[in-house]
Amino acid sequence: MLLLSRSGIVPQRRTNTQAENGDSGTAGLGRRKWVFRITRAAGRIILSPFFALEVRGLENLPRETSFVLLPKHQRWEDIPLLSFATPRPLYYVAKYELFQNGFARWYLTALGGLPLNRKKPLESRRTMKAVIHFLRKGEGVVIFPEGTYYRGRMGPGHAGIIRLVLSRLTIPFVPVGIRYCRTGLRTRVQVQFGAPFVVEKDTSYNLLLKEMMGEIARLSGFNPADL
Repeated sequence: MLLLSRSGIVPQRRTNTQAENGDSGTAGLGRRKWVFRITRAAGRIILSPFFALEVRGLENLPRETSFVLLPKHQRWEDIPLLSFATPRPLYYVAKYELFQNGFARWYLTALGGLPLNRKKPLESRRTMKAVIHFLRKGEGVVIFPEGTYYRGRMGPGHAGIIRLVLSRLTIPFVPVGIRYCRTGLRTRVQVQFGAPFVVEKDTSYNLLLKEMMGEIARLSGFNPADL
């Protein structure tokens, strides 16, 4: 198994990230604290009448070191709700189409968004370099392995950025289950953080992805055997 132990993991400790976007490969990328804090506070007020959030497994999140979250992707609310559930600020890999508008690009980047353009390799390399950069700074990065929404079922996993991270760093990968259940006027949302994966050097990427997706499915209330 690749799961259930952190032994052997030596992730990077968190450092000051305010000057992080001075790196030539990540210029223009980087979270702005004041934008993040205001948006997070406003988001709680706006969404709380509609969603009741339950968080499980916080003990599985590193407190001061880098990590990668691998959540189930059900709907657009996954991102703000995941932000509310996680004590630490996060960076998010997101599809580049969301960044096309000038203001949207600035705003999403200020919140920690990292645009991924699979059709333009140069842009993809820049984002992948940024992922490694922020992980080396001790930050937490969110990668949705399904790549897009799959409501009520599991979609196929994609190993591209996961493979890159594994080739460069020894980082814990934390599977995350997200469940939505409508109860009256509010939707109950359960966010559950699973035990982090420890990746052995001789493990194949295909086997690793299969185990990761199986654990995400289990935490989200789906049958891993259906993948």
